[in-house]
Amino acid sequence: MIAKISITKVALVLITVFLLFSTLALAKDDKNVVIYLRDDVYDDYMTFLAGRDPSEINSFVGPKIRRDVVDMVIAQQALKLGGYEKTFSYKVGKVNFRNTKLIEQGELLISFDSYWLADALRIQYDVFISDPVIRKGEYFAGIFANPDHVEVFKIKNLVDLRNLTAVSTPRWATDWHTLQNLNLKELFLEDEWLSQLRMVHLKWADFMLMPLMPSLDNHYRLGNIDLKAVPNIAIVLDDSRHFVISRNHPDGEVAFKALQIGLKELRKRQRIKRAYIEAGFIPDLTKTQVINQELVEKIN
Repeated sequence: MIAKISITKVALVLITVFLLFSTLALAKDDKNVVIYLRDDVYDDYMTFLAGRDPSEINSFVGPKIRRDVVDMVIAQQALKLGGYEKTFSYKVGKVNFRNTKLIEQGELLISFDSYWLADALRIQYDVFISDPVIRKGEYFAGIFANPDHVEVFKIKNLVDLRNLTAVSTPRWATDWHTLQNLNLKELFLEDEWLSQLRMVHLKWADFMLMPLMPSLDNHYRLGNIDLKAVPNIAIVLDDSRHFVISRNHPDGEVAFKALQIGLKELRKRQRIKRAYIEAGFIPDLTKTQVINQELVEKIN
């Protein structure tokens, strides 16, 4: 009988200790927010930071800098400026459209990869949409192809481009509509980002649109995939880009208010556009031919 009571007491003590540590762990987790990221973005982000805190970044010139990395830093700086104090940790993998579902369900607070306004509006009942981080007319994409694909690197104008094929997805409404308006030889539909990369690398499609990344010499490598942008030529994508925050996440409303305050302050300090210029995402337009500029102006 005494043995049974002792065992019961020990069990109760162990349960109490377990619950105590569980509570402390939850309290600790409550100050941390998990963000899902593509592995290549995470690698470039960590290389660019080089041990620095994102809030310390004033210059966006450096190794591995690209549009995705600028987005990540700007979002975190804005949140902190607006008073949101939680830290972020990252789960890395081959994530893409799954993030949208996680945001809609409230399992992911924010996408550090900005959304086209057209795409954000599709899920507006489940997300808060921030002020633009990249304003309409500021988004320029490179024409990326296999470096050995001679025909792509011969293009000089829109007429030349129309003899080629491209790949994208209507899930990225702005990219898709931009390519449709170019009247290409053929536009292939492929929803998965990695599959798009492989198609262009294997020359099954001639090119795809990707953000300019001059810190990498506009040369994108991932595993055995090797793509390069046509020099001094760009496409303007006629939409703005925004951060989206889940309405269904416990921190959604407070994080959105902080983000908006921070973005307004960064815009006031002229830090946002400068960041994308320094990163080379917004190119020197005196040296870059935007081959669909007249087409966009005609449509508008």
